[in-house]
Amino acid sequence: MLTKGLFSSKTDMWETPQYLFDELNKEFNFNLDVCATKENAKCKNYYTTTQNGLLQEWFGSVWCNPPYGKEISKWIEKAYESSLRGTTVVMLLPSRTDTKWFHSYIYNQAEIRFIKGRLKFGNSENSAPFPSMIVIFKGDNRC
Repeated sequence: MLTKGLFSSKTDMWETPQYLFDELNKEFNFNLDVCATKENAKCKNYYTTTQNGLLQEWFGSVWCNPPYGKEISKWIEKAYESSLRGTTVVMLLPSRTDTKWFHSYIYNQAEIRFIKGRLKFGNSENSAPFPSMIVIFKGDNRC
């Protein structure tokens, strides 16, 4: 029997596992984390919730692990639009292939790397209750 708390969280912010970021950073050499806090920023340059990365310019090679709540589609749309202007955006997202945002902005628009197993975010002892994927919007907008 499932409990109510199994698929809920007190927050929609899931801190990126450091080993995963480090692996991707070797490949993409990120210069900007667009959705961070001072405590969990992965790049020297970053936007906090106060700065609202959705309202800022994204440039270069961008890392984005957005809030996984109702606003997630806005972050994905911003990543897609930024890629059309030459920015490479790499996102850590829940693997929700049944959503409008997946079909509107990711499927046949970006490179998708599904992550085997379930991630442990931040200092959590438990794995996430959902699968994850890495989505890469290349600056030349080719998947």
